[in-house]
Amino acid sequence: MQIEEYNKLSREILDSCITVHREMGPGLLESVYELCLMKEFELRGIKAQNQVELPLFYKGHELQKLFRIDILVDEEIIVELKSAENMIPVYEAQLISYLKLSNKKLGFLINFNVPLLKNGFKRFVNNL
Repeated sequence: MQIEEYNKLSREILDSCITVHREMGPGLLESVYELCLMKEFELRGIKAQNQVELPLFYKGHELQKLFRIDILVDEEIIVELKSAENMIPVYEAQLISYLKLSNKKLGFLINFNVPLLKNGFKRFVNNL
Protein backbone atom coordinates (compact mmCIF):
# COMPACT_ATOMS: atom_id res chain seq x y z
CA MET A 1 0.00 0.00 0.00
CA GLN A 2 1.31 3.44 -0.97
CA ILE A 3 1.51 6.38 1.43
CA GLU A 4 -1.32 8.20 -0.38
CA GLU A 5 -3.56 5.15 0.08
CA TYR A 6 -2.72 4.99 3.80
CA ASN A 7 -3.52 8.69 4.16
CA LYS A 8 -6.83 8.42 2.28
CA LEU A 9 -7.91 5.39 4.29
CA SER A 10 -6.77 7.07 7.53
CA ARG A 11 -9.02 10.05 6.80
CA GLU A 12 -11.94 7.70 6.12
CA ILE A 13 -11.32 5.83 9.38
CA LEU A 14 -11.20 9.06 11.38
CA ASP A 15 -14.31 10.42 9.69
CA SER A 16 -16.14 7.13 10.30
CA CYS A 17 -15.20 7.21 13.98
CA ILE A 18 -16.37 10.82 14.30
CA THR A 19 -19.67 9.88 12.65
CA VAL A 20 -20.20 6.96 15.06
CA HIS A 21 -19.27 9.13 18.06
CA ARG A 22 -21.60 11.92 16.93
CA GLU A 23 -24.44 9.43 16.45
CA MET A 24 -23.96 7.35 19.61
CA GLY A 25 -22.20 9.72 22.03
CA PRO A 26 -19.71 8.72 24.73
CA GLY A 27 -20.25 6.28 27.58
CA LEU A 28 -21.30 3.06 25.83
CA LEU A 29 -19.50 -0.28 25.82
CA GLU A 30 -16.57 -0.84 23.48
CA SER A 31 -18.50 -3.64 21.76
CA VAL A 32 -21.27 -1.19 20.80
CA TYR A 33 -18.80 1.14 19.11
CA GLU A 34 -17.20 -1.81 17.35
CA LEU A 35 -20.51 -2.92 15.84
CA CYS A 36 -21.47 0.63 14.86
CA LEU A 37 -18.08 1.28 13.31
CA MET A 38 -18.24 -1.96 11.32
CA LYS A 39 -21.64 -0.87 9.98
CA GLU A 40 -20.28 2.59 9.14
CA PHE A 41 -17.37 1.00 7.24
CA GLU A 42 -19.83 -1.22 5.38
CA LEU A 43 -22.00 1.78 4.45
CA ARG A 44 -18.91 3.56 3.10
CA GLY A 45 -17.64 0.52 1.19
CA ILE A 46 -14.56 0.16 3.39
CA LYS A 47 -13.31 -3.41 3.68
CA ALA A 48 -12.91 -4.32 7.36
CA GLN A 49 -12.97 -7.37 9.63
CA ASN A 50 -13.55 -7.39 13.36
CA GLN A 51 -12.17 -9.65 16.08
CA VAL A 52 -9.32 -10.81 13.85
CA GLU A 53 -7.24 -13.56 15.43
CA LEU A 54 -3.52 -12.93 15.70
CA PRO A 55 -1.41 -15.94 16.73
CA LEU A 56 1.55 -15.60 19.08
CA PHE A 57 4.92 -16.72 17.74
CA TYR A 58 8.05 -17.10 19.84
CA LYS A 59 11.38 -17.81 18.13
CA GLY A 60 9.55 -19.11 15.09
CA HIS A 61 7.22 -21.36 17.06
CA GLU A 62 3.50 -20.76 17.18
CA LEU A 63 2.26 -20.89 20.76
CA GLN A 64 -1.24 -21.68 21.95
CA LYS A 65 -2.25 -18.07 22.43
CA LEU A 66 -4.39 -15.89 20.20
CA PHE A 67 -4.70 -12.16 20.43
CA ARG A 68 -7.73 -10.42 18.94
CA ILE A 69 -7.47 -7.26 16.90
CA ASP A 70 -10.67 -5.24 17.30
CA ILE A 71 -10.83 -4.16 13.65
CA LEU A 72 -8.50 -4.70 10.70
CA VAL A 73 -9.18 -2.28 7.84
CA ASP A 74 -8.27 -3.30 4.29
CA GLU A 75 -5.92 -6.00 5.63
CA GLU A 76 -3.50 -3.19 6.54
CA ILE A 77 -4.60 -0.87 9.35
CA ILE A 78 -5.26 -2.00 12.93
CA VAL A 79 -7.98 -0.17 14.83
CA GLU A 80 -8.11 -0.78 18.58
CA LEU A 81 -11.18 0.58 20.33
CA LYS A 82 -11.60 1.64 23.94
CA SER A 83 -14.36 3.17 25.98
CA ALA A 84 -12.33 4.09 29.03
CA GLU A 85 -12.42 6.80 31.66
CA ASN A 86 -8.64 7.14 31.39
CA MET A 87 -6.24 5.91 28.75
CA ILE A 88 -3.41 4.00 30.35
CA PRO A 89 0.01 3.19 28.81
CA VAL A 90 -0.80 -0.53 28.47
CA TYR A 91 -3.41 0.32 25.78
CA GLU A 92 -0.70 1.95 23.67
CA ALA A 93 1.67 -0.95 24.35
CA GLN A 94 -1.05 -3.39 23.24
CA LEU A 95 -1.48 -1.66 19.88
CA ILE A 96 2.28 -1.35 19.34
CA SER A 97 2.65 -5.08 20.07
CA TYR A 98 -0.16 -5.93 17.63
CA LEU A 99 1.53 -3.86 14.93
CA LYS A 100 4.83 -5.70 15.48
CA LEU A 101 3.28 -9.17 15.74
CA SER A 102 1.22 -8.69 12.58
CA ASN A 103 3.88 -6.79 10.59
CA LYS A 104 1.44 -3.95 9.94
CA LYS A 105 2.61 -0.38 9.49
CA LEU A 106 -0.27 1.69 10.82
CA GLY A 107 -2.65 1.52 13.75
CA PHE A 108 -5.15 3.70 15.57
CA LEU A 109 -6.09 3.67 19.23
CA ILE A 110 -9.52 5.22 19.66
CA ASN A 111 -11.21 6.04 22.95
CA PHE A 112 -14.91 6.74 22.41
CA ASN A 113 -15.47 7.78 26.04
CA VAL A 114 -14.52 11.43 25.46
CA PRO A 115 -16.64 14.54 24.81
CA LEU A 116 -14.71 15.32 21.58
CA LEU A 117 -13.45 12.32 19.62
CA LYS A 118 -10.31 14.01 18.27
CA ASN A 119 -9.08 13.99 21.90
CA GLY A 120 -9.45 10.20 21.98
CA PHE A 121 -7.77 9.42 18.65
CA LYS A 122 -4.08 8.35 18.49
CA ARG A 123 -2.10 7.22 15.47
CA PHE A 124 0.83 4.77 15.67
CA VAL A 125 3.34 3.89 12.97
CA ASN A 126 5.40 0.71 13.04
CA ASN A 127 8.75 1.37 11.38
CA LEU A 128 9.27 -2.16 10.12
